[in-house]
Amino acid sequence: MKFLASLSRCALTVLLCVLVNGCVPSSQGSLEEEKEPHFLEGKHALMVMDYAGAIAEFEKAVKANPENASAHFELALLCEKQDNGIEPDPAAAIYHYQQFLKLRPNANTADEVRGRITNCKQDLAKGLSLPSSPSIQHDLEQLIQENKRLQTEVDQWRAWYKVQQTNRPASQVLAPTIQPTQTVQYVEHVQQPVVARTNPPPRVPSGSPRVSPRPASVRTTYIVQSRDTFASISRKFNVKLDSLAAANPGIDARRIHPGQVVNIP
Repeated sequence: MKFLASLSRCALTVLLCVLVNGCVPSSQGSLEEEKEPHFLEGKHALMVMDYAGAIAEFEKAVKANPENASAHFELALLCEKQDNGIEPDPAAAIYHYQQFLKLRPNANTADEVRGRITNCKQDLAKGLSLPSSPSIQHDLEQLIQENKRLQTEVDQWRAWYKVQQTNRPASQVLAPTIQPTQTVQYVEHVQQPVVARTNPPPRVPSGSPRVSPRPASVRTTYIVQSRDTFASISRKFNVKLDSLAAANPGIDARRIHPGQVVNIP
């Protein structure tokens, strides 16, 4: 009987050991992971705020044991934070958080880790949007202005073409003036205004030949009539006597005769 009792106690002890061993994962536990040399070095680097050194040590710990959930969690925190002097890496943080959940799906912090993954995904989506740096904004504004200028130019050419289809003389319509850095303007030919004289035009005596108005570039001549003098001719055409004499250097102003041709300046 004593033998059977001892055997039963031994069997019960073995069963308890099996049950206990069955509850403990075959991989390193949390405490064993944190005793890993590189993990310890990483925690020491965190204490002295050497975040870059901490990342390097935790990465070595993961390389030595890819199932080191504690090292994955520490790396995820460092990649997510934005106040440690290290540029945030949401994609790396998501990876290490997911590795942690894969190794510790029933961890007490599982729900918190899932929330952090969601935040990292949102940060990653923001990073994929177009940057708003001053240089890019400037280039964008330049493109907008250039597009407006080209559109204005097209509109002006359309207006010019439309005018060409009318019956207006071509000499009265000019093509749009294209300037690379200025707004295109449509220019129509405008006749120069007629400037009124301050003095009324001289009266032409009855019986005297009429002198047609002349373009400024065409010289007018006058045929001397009976009793004409240089003074009367200057008054008749409202020109100065000196100017009349200068326009006719080959004529003696004191001796003119009917039928003589006089240049009118």
